[in-house]
Amino acid sequence: MLALPVGILLAVGALYGAFLLWYGGRGKPLSPDEIEDRLRQLAERNQDPQGQALLQDVRDLVAQDDGREFVMQNLVRYRPKALYPPGHAYGDDPRAADRRYGRAILWPLLRRACVLVFVARRSGRFIDPPGAEAWHYVAMVRYRSRRDFLNFALEIERGDIVMHKWAAIATTHVFPVQPLLSLVLVRSAVLGLCCLIGLLVSVMTR
Repeated sequence: MLALPVGILLAVGALYGAFLLWYGGRGKPLSPDEIEDRLRQLAERNQDPQGQALLQDVRDLVAQDDGREFVMQNLVRYRPKALYPPGHAYGDDPRAADRRYGRAILWPLLRRACVLVFVARRSGRFIDPPGAEAWHYVAMVRYRSRRDFLNFALEIERGDIVMHKWAAIATTHVFPVQPLLSLVLVRSAVLGLCCLIGLLVSVMTR
């Protein structure tokens, strides 16, 4: 059985500890003052009527803050053609607009340990209640906390990032969920990766 040297064990422990600090998931809930300050900033940055209409939804979401991680489920239906504000020559492909949005939000999400858990396009029909939307895809995003969700929302209001989303989407249904059972074991996977790195370093330095 191969035993890791103490120095490598300490390095692996430090690496995994740094990951846990970044990944978080058990933080302090937002205070009422923090909520009001961030909502005020959102209202100032987003003067679009559609964005203004979402502020009450954001308020309802963060009012339930317990400081813990959560997953946001997104059901999305594209527009027949992308609808950009006048003066923007991005073309009328809604999927291309959605890809622009996805690329633009990647770093704002990752820097806050918010990660895409699952994305899948619709592949058929099964049980369709009367009036059900014909969703094109579903995506699930893990947020470290509602504080991080708010800070992410504030960041992407800069530089017209959200414009690509609304240009692409005809309608969407978004709601938070708390996993009861999941095989997406990020912390365990990273621990295993850190141990593997330590093992490889130990082998290479013998």
